[in-house]
Amino acid sequence: MSDKKITKSRFWFEEHEVETISEVPNKKIKPWASDAKLDVVGKPISRIDGPDKVSGRAKYTFDRLLPDTAIAKTLRCPFPHARIKKIDFSKALKLPGVLAVITNEDAPSIPWFHESTLFDSHARYQGDEIACVAAENEAIAEAALKLIDVEYEKLAFVSSAAQGMKNNTPKLYDSGNIHHGKPTIYQRGDAVSGFKEADVIVEDTFTTQCAVHNPLEPHGSLVKWDSDHLTVWDSTQSVFGVRGKVAESLGIPENNVRIIKQYMGGGFGSKLEAGKYTVMAALLAKKLKRPVKIVMDRQEMNLAMGNRPDSTQTIKAGVKKDGTISALSQKSFGAAGAYPSGTGTSWPLRSMYQCPNIYTEEYTVFINAGPGRPFRAPGHVQGTFAFESLLEQAAAKIKMDPLEFRIKNYAEIDQVGNVPYTSKRLRECYELGAKAIGWNKRNKIAGSGKGSIRHGIGMASQIWWGGGGPPAKATMKLTADGQLQVFSGTQDLGTGSYTFIAMVAAEVLEIPMDKIKVVLGDTEICPYAPGSGGSVTAPSVSPAIRDAAEQMKYKLLSFAAVLSHEPIENMRYKNGVITSVNMSSTKYKIEDLVGKLSEKEIVTHGDREANPEGMAIQTFGAQFADVDVDMDTGKIKVNRMVAAHDIGRMLNRKLLENQFHGGIIQGMSFALLEERVIDNNTGKVLSTNLHDYKIPTIADIPEIEVIIASDSDPKISNTGVKGIGEPAIIPTAGAIANAVYNAIGVQVKDLPMTPDKVLKALGNA
Repeated sequence: MSDKKITKSRFWFEEHEVETISEVPNKKIKPWASDAKLDVVGKPISRIDGPDKVSGRAKYTFDRLLPDTAIAKTLRCPFPHARIKKIDFSKALKLPGVLAVITNEDAPSIPWFHESTLFDSHARYQGDEIACVAAENEAIAEAALKLIDVEYEKLAFVSSAAQGMKNNTPKLYDSGNIHHGKPTIYQRGDAVSGFKEADVIVEDTFTTQCAVHNPLEPHGSLVKWDSDHLTVWDSTQSVFGVRGKVAESLGIPENNVRIIKQYMGGGFGSKLEAGKYTVMAALLAKKLKRPVKIVMDRQEMNLAMGNRPDSTQTIKAGVKKDGTISALSQKSFGAAGAYPSGTGTSWPLRSMYQCPNIYTEEYTVFINAGPGRPFRAPGHVQGTFAFESLLEQAAAKIKMDPLEFRIKNYAEIDQVGNVPYTSKRLRECYELGAKAIGWNKRNKIAGSGKGSIRHGIGMASQIWWGGGGPPAKATMKLTADGQLQVFSGTQDLGTGSYTFIAMVAAEVLEIPMDKIKVVLGDTEICPYAPGSGGSVTAPSVSPAIRDAAEQMKYKLLSFAAVLSHEPIENMRYKNGVITSVNMSSTKYKIEDLVGKLSEKEIVTHGDREANPEGMAIQTFGAQFADVDVDMDTGKIKVNRMVAAHDIGRMLNRKLLENQFHGGIIQGMSFALLEERVIDNNTGKVLSTNLHDYKIPTIADIPEIEVIIASDSDPKISNTGVKGIGEPAIIPTAGAIANAVYNAIGVQVKDLPMTPDKVLKALGNA
């Protein structure tokens, strides 16, 4: 019988339930016990790729250049809405150093992209692609763009979702500005009856801004053809995803496309999709018979490479005098940009707290602006801010402590799927986080402090999936010099993939980490792994690594048993040495064993097992904020953040702290600073650089304490790991907003909470 089987498995990737058919282990490896004394896993080990990154030895896509590489730049529409009537690039081609120009006439259809064309004659946002130029260097390419004559027919534009919702507004599509022409509706129970049962009803409207990813390394690709085979060095979160889409666009077999991504300087979800720019570079490289590199500049990043959509959310809660939530409803809309993207914000309301009666209605609205893309917990960050802010109102209305109110409505099962959780430690998160922040010192009545500087403490809860699932594969190769190579098709990103993979292998095989080389992000030499988004990387990949390592250990024991003429049950493995319980003289180092084999290497292939049926895998957490608010200037200062989370097993304490610090800083930035600004008169984006688009400096960073309330989730996989990339950011803005409310006694309901909005809220109060 094979040691593998083919089965179906389900897991949540962001807001979509994914069903996969994949090869999984026929016999499950016993998960590490929650109280297992592990030697490597869980320890605060520094990144093994850290020295390369800080020294500059690490090669990012941005750094790579091949001999004879041409540089490509994209001509983008300068208007929010226009039709291209005529385009003339003859002047550009005459410029010395210009090699080629491609427009819609040269480009194939790309069925995976929204408008199915590489260059659309109907430009729907400022930054939409019009043409692409290849030249000997970047300066010449940029000069050539200015020489392309385009005759535009300027069209009326839509600059906000609220405008796009109106009947008499300009239309981006013949079918209108509402995606699918109707809202997405969710309901359970009877919300109307639930509100009638309530003693108190609170209702309010909250808005969140559009935020741009702005990773440090911009999007880009370097491409090279060898006959009919294409190699792409790409800054991507999904090497196999990009391979499929690029091959489809070019009409060539996937096996003819190789995607390589060794390191990546940030993505946050914006790099999960294949980019038009990669296809452009491939077409130009084919035409020129030389490598082509294309990298976005900061303006392109802010205009065209994706964003977190804005939202307007009207939420209503019905609450009984004892604190029980009897009904919830939410009506919301958000701007998808010019092409379809998700804008839903209702998942936290549907699933966070116990409530039998819920109704949500969500509209995704097209406007003349850059397209939305997944952005670190898409929808949850916006939805959690609004929902947790309304719960603060509800608790105040019935004179109940906000933390007690949340505990009162604690959900014991997953209400959306009506199934139990594999694990849930949110109560412990509440207890540990409240103690660490000094919850008992908060203002019992919001705004009851004195003086011009008001102090406040607030909190918010978090739910996210992050369970991962198959298919995720790993290959290991052990050679006669004792070196272990580990291959995985996953990607390097904030998770610290190189390090946690080496740690899991070292834990099982009990060998030093400096004897392990991890190879990632190469579709030609690495086995399949999913895209790195939705907090699925570590929970998907780490079980496959352990599976391959356990197989390697078993093979070594088997070889030793054959050599010593003993049953395998008599062999013992410790610290890379195999001994016999009966023969004290029998001792094999693993390199000696491999050296005795004809092939001088042992290879194993590991797989991630299927997820358990009939159970929901979720992460949980609570974050607590300590803030000061200047009543004279409206400025908010975040003094301290405490993040208490249930994330299954911790693989590496230091990497985990890195992830949480990054997520909390990004969440604080969303709460207080970041915003894409569009001029409603011209439809143009005003914040296209990192001078006008505000993000925190080191002086803005508060003290951050991270508390992990879980030890493992053995029901989900052999490593018991859940993802933390998204949980780290989800409750931050909500916690800060509630701390501000606790300090000044009025809510700031519109993000970002800039000083003018604080002063306006105080003035209105």
